[in-house]
Amino acid sequence: MSDPFSPFRNALLPVDAPLAPHANPVTGILIGRGGPLRLTLDGETVEGDMLLIRPGVVHGIALPARGADILYLDGLAFPFDVPLARALDGKLAELAGTVLDGASDAADELRARLTVAAAPPLPRVADAVRAIYADPMRRMPQDELAQRLGMERTRALRLFRAATGQGFREFKRWSAMQFAAQQMKQGVLVRTAAMDAGFADTAHLSRAFRETFGVTPSAAISALPS
Repeated sequence: MSDPFSPFRNALLPVDAPLAPHANPVTGILIGRGGPLRLTLDGETVEGDMLLIRPGVVHGIALPARGADILYLDGLAFPFDVPLARALDGKLAELAGTVLDGASDAADELRARLTVAAAPPLPRVADAVRAIYADPMRRMPQDELAQRLGMERTRALRLFRAATGQGFREFKRWSAMQFAAQQMKQGVLVRTAAMDAGFADTAHLSRAFRETFGVTPSAAISALPS
């Protein structure tokens, strides 16, 4: 799924297997199937049927018996002043549920409602983001980013982080994992998806996948609808 007015994408991942503690790379919405979710951080607990999760915070997750789905929202700054997550209800929960059913226009409205006041990415930054999405195997070098943005490398890296919420290297890896996950969803072998996404081998992708999603690629594949 993608917002036509933004360079950033949304990605949906079904989750059936228990998740190891991990930190979301981007803001995400965890949606339980038929039961409440529980997130834990340093002895504190956040519960709800839908939870908006702050990126970059290692947390534990307890899923309902039927599992859950997580909607990742690239480039969306976490809009609430809470340390880990916030339960969603009302219109936000309604929109998230509609997105889960495949309504792309609902995804646009959901992102708009969750977006804090901020300027959109500069056109050159947006173009760089699109180029990274389009060719994850290549892993665009820093010097090319600087050239695309027309500025010194360190300043370009700072601007990219400010616009995306992630460091340049982290965003490239995240984009590559999204690509690999989509390939596997379409039936591509894990080793082929790993190579096509620019990972050294299957083990490299598996380590990165578990660190990011809290689950192995094989467990993620088993959660996909047949």
